[in-house]
Amino acid sequence: MVDMSYALHRSLLKNPPRAVRGEGSYLFDDTGKRYLDACGGAAVSCLGHSHPAIIEAIQKQVEQLPYAHTSFFTTEALEKLAEMLVEGAPGMGKVLLLSGGSETVEAALKLSRQYFLESGEPDRHLFIARRQSYHGNTLGALAVGGNEWRREPFRPLLVGGHHIAPCFEYRERAADETQEEYCDRVTLELEEKIIELGPENVAGFVAETVVGATAGAVVAVPGYFGRIREICDRYGIHLILDEVMCGSGRTGSMMAYQQEHITPDMVTMAKGLAAGYQPIGALLCTNKIIEVIRDNSGYFQHGHTFMGHATAVAASLATQKIIRSEGLLPNVVARGKTIGDGLRNALGEHPNVGDIRGRGMFIGVEFVVDKGSKESFDPASKIHRKIQKTAMEIGLLCYGMGGTVDGKRGDHILLAPPYNIDDVEEQELIEKFVDAVRQALPI
Repeated sequence: MVDMSYALHRSLLKNPPRAVRGEGSYLFDDTGKRYLDACGGAAVSCLGHSHPAIIEAIQKQVEQLPYAHTSFFTTEALEKLAEMLVEGAPGMGKVLLLSGGSETVEAALKLSRQYFLESGEPDRHLFIARRQSYHGNTLGALAVGGNEWRREPFRPLLVGGHHIAPCFEYRERAADETQEEYCDRVTLELEEKIIELGPENVAGFVAETVVGATAGAVVAVPGYFGRIREICDRYGIHLILDEVMCGSGRTGSMMAYQQEHITPDMVTMAKGLAAGYQPIGALLCTNKIIEVIRDNSGYFQHGHTFMGHATAVAASLATQKIIRSEGLLPNVVARGKTIGDGLRNALGEHPNVGDIRGRGMFIGVEFVVDKGSKESFDPASKIHRKIQKTAMEIGLLCYGMGGTVDGKRGDHILLAPPYNIDDVEEQELIEKFVDAVRQALPI
């Protein structure tokens, strides 16, 4: 029998534990139990919990000005954050500050559409994305995304989405295929899809720079995004990169696309943008897009009541300052490597650990019945939940997902610890995760 609660929790069959305190890399529930937060919820808490500098920034902003509607005012915090984000995102010229990841993707789709309307190409309205991608839970973002488990119940409500294969080397590169040949094959799908739909009808291609929760920290093969950029340029369509989960330093550079040596037309951010201290998202775009709209209608036909919220912006500004002033990005690279190496050393020979992958402090572990065939577990067994539950019982928070392979089959765990994790916490993360896997999947 579920205890009475007036809150509509994610599960209607049970109430979650009640979190009462956060301290550094740890969360505490109302029984006093301590959990090492190795996933930051959904890769959100990149600086851990209760960071004094962020709390102070929020308090000061609330005392001075908690909120001012952006149709009337800008704020000092907003202007400073916009400048800092643009300076940290090569090729970007403007930023729109919103309330979360889904909002940023919705804004990107609308900005792309409005750009083509005002640049004299009104037929461009279609968007292409990849299977096994996730771009948000609002209807526009859900339509363009490729997470079939999330899409299926709401398919009648979704506008038409068009999808090509992901760049998922572990799952989809043939045994007799070189990396370069595989790259050629999957990027060619984009060009073929553009031609099929008619280049004059296509507005943009949307992709996670490093795929997040849907497939588990999947990094594209070398050269993939360079080829994608060339194809988008050839047909005059926007390249929209979704860095809601993998951006804000999570992969070791402020923007994940910097490691792909390309510049998108737009990029979305959220999750670690304010480290979970306030809800915020950001859409960044090139000056070219803004100049066309400025020289025509003069305004972006879009807005939300809480966009640019002064208190959320102050939290984000403090977060971004800390990442830079404490030089945390090298720590993301170094500790991401040592955590990955530690997991490979401990679990690399485990018969049910198929792949350990990722970039920086964005690590995915995929589980299989058999290493050789890469056969997935029966979806009914919900292996990802079993491992996540076991980990939580021993005091470790990790992010489990099913449907890794095709929306139905496959299990993985995502790890996204704080950027400022220390040696002791890193070792605890590795030991507890390995323990959870061995308990849930005894050899």
